[in-house]
Amino acid sequence: MQTSTEDLSCASPEFSAKPGVALVVGGSGGIGAAIVRRLAAGGSTVALTYRSNRPDGLLTELGSEASAHRLDVTDTAAVDALFTQLLARHGAIHTLVHAAGPHVPMVHLSRVSPAEFASQVEADLVGFFNVVSGALPALRASAGSVVVVTTAATRRYPVRDGLSAAPKGGVEALAMALAAEEGRFGIRVNCVGPGMLTEGMSARLMESGDLDERALAAATANIPLRRFGSAGDVAEAVVFLASDRAGFISGQKLDVDGGYGV
Repeated sequence: MQTSTEDLSCASPEFSAKPGVALVVGGSGGIGAAIVRRLAAGGSTVALTYRSNRPDGLLTELGSEASAHRLDVTDTAAVDALFTQLLARHGAIHTLVHAAGPHVPMVHLSRVSPAEFASQVEADLVGFFNVVSGALPALRASAGSVVVVTTAATRRYPVRDGLSAAPKGGVEALAMALAAEEGRFGIRVNCVGPGMLTEGMSARLMESGDLDERALAAATANIPLRRFGSAGDVAEAVVFLASDRAGFISGQKLDVDGGYGV
């Protein structure tokens, strides 16, 4: 369920006093777009990246408070060029949200080839490292915040999700390492793990047939709240961790999963 404009208007302007821009890598997808909207509602100018489809509707909706930039996170030269461009335009980067991730089919690991696994690690783990490495000088200067969107499946593993969960487990380990090392510069690093949602990866798995009606019923039964969440639920968690309300929280992971990991 998409967060409504009315709901967004009630959000507190927690970022309005922060100079510079928030960057949402992967801001054109269902979860990423919800995060972009919530950051903008919180008073932040937002830059977002997309891989292939420019989110013109979202840009029209947000107007001058948002800009979009095409980016392949595995291209380190393009990553560095983006940060140079953002700093030249905005002067500072106060928040980095990494919400990028291609569609990952649900398949048993025995059917995943080494080449397929390496490609997913490159996109997820190496891609995040490329982005955060390029962002560190700006984040150190602003004592900024990093929030990485991963998955609830690293806590409670669902069968056939290893191609997604394993690389994202590496992303979470990298995030914890960065939290430990970069805290001396005032940088906080946290993760948010989405569970089953009505948007994003879960929706694509339903559309592709990877999750049939029986699998959906089983998934719902495994969630104590007996329902799926929304991209807006994830966005609220991300923005909380990025804001000064979470100013003494770092190196943590918050699963937004309806209790699935219990």
